Amino acid sequence: MSRTNRHRAVVVGTGHRAQMFTRALAERPGHLVAALCDPSPTRMAFHNGLLTAAGEPAAAQWEPDRFDELLAEEDIDEVVVTTVDAEHDRYIVPALKAGCRVVTEKPMTVDADRCARILDTVRDTGNSLTVAFNYRFNPVHEKVRALLAEGAIGEVLSVHFEWLLDVRHGADYFRRWHREKRNSGGLMVHKSSHHFDLVNWWLADEPQEVFGYGRLGFYGRAAGERHGLRRDYDRAHGAAAAADDLFALDLAADDTLRALYLDAEQDDGYLRDRNVFDGPVTIEDDMAVLVRYGAGPTMTYHLTAYSPWEGYRVMFNGSAGRLELEVEESRWQPPRARITSGSGAVHGDTAAEHAGGARLTLRPLWRPPVDIPLVTAHEAHGGGDPRMLDALFGPVNPAHPSDAGAGTHPTATERDGALALAVGLAANQCFESGLPVRVCDVVPGTGERRPRESA
Repeated sequence: MSRTNRHRAVVVGTGHRAQMFTRALAERPGHLVAALCDPSPTRMAFHNGLLTAAGEPAAAQWEPDRFDELLAEEDIDEVVVTTVDAEHDRYIVPALKAGCRVVTEKPMTVDADRCARILDTVRDTGNSLTVAFNYRFNPVHEKVRALLAEGAIGEVLSVHFEWLLDVRHGADYFRRWHREKRNSGGLMVHKSSHHFDLVNWWLADEPQEVFGYGRLGFYGRAAGERHGLRRDYDRAHGAAAAADDLFALDLAADDTLRALYLDAEQDDGYLRDRNVFDGPVTIEDDMAVLVRYGAGPTMTYHLTAYSPWEGYRVMFNGSAGRLELEVEESRWQPPRARITSGSGAVHGDTAAEHAGGARLTLRPLWRPPVDIPLVTAHEAHGGGDPRMLDALFGPVNPAHPSDAGAGTHPTATERDGALALAVGLAANQCFESGLPVRVCDVVPGTGERRPRESA
């Protein structure tokens, strides 16, 4: 495709995560960022700086309330949604109706009604929706899927999954808009949708029933006072009490965070550096979940958002053995660690200062364990981001394509997005009721038993 005959894209929501998509589209000859859409002219101007630095023309800047008009006037055929999670459907639905291809950041949305609206629109229009589950593209995760699919441990009977967010990364969800469940669905939806999608994909199965407990035990005002961690301030910028708070984020100390958020406060009033030990906080920080799958396996899952180290352990028990994966993304976090990511990201873009490693062990019955060789990367979400971008938008250099999605091309559909969301929504219901919840009662049409796919 010539550079004068390119897919015309709009990036909706221009925070720090959106930078990845703005840069990716600017780098690829088949795409043109024709428009940006955000409540903040300051943030859009920052993204236009990314485009011009890449040798691309500046994009038109549009307000969210004029989105339908934007699609028509800018002749958009590709929409990338990276807004606050609760706003995703506001753009996905009209974009699908307009015939656009849509890529949305995970989670697809935050509640059952919005999910049903999106699924109905996909069905009615027949148009394409892809959910950006980048963890599917991590080579380590692809290796796990391949081993399970080829029967390395026989029939999978149970899964044990523990995910730990360290006190640098975990705390960041309690500074931002994510701290209110109405915006993010809580960590069961915003963060754990990654993990639920992985297990659904690994098992090639659908969750049927969920039970769990969740609480706010570390962050928030009450817990902060109980543990002696709370300092008396609302937001860190300009607050003397934040100067010695290990949990405070200094927006002014990072060029990108200052440009995207501190300088943009005049536009929409959004504060990026709230006190993690002050209110309102309506999400949980410690969650335990039990999931039953259609083909019979069960999964025990635990998410901790205040750990000394960051990483995860997942173990699969099967009729012919056991598969164990352990990943240390950071072995520990030093206090007041400086943000080194050029995008202003607190976690994920660059390797942690004390990154560990990944170990995958196959333990067959009656034979010695086998250490499986791995290709690993600590930056860009384990190497998943660049491979996902190639699968979504094509390689940067079409003459030399990478191995993105090698052999599997595991992009996630709207159904995958709904299934991952349904587990989180069911878990949230359990936290309130103390009762198990059927997935099909949360999102109708999900939670069905499906035949196992081949790799």
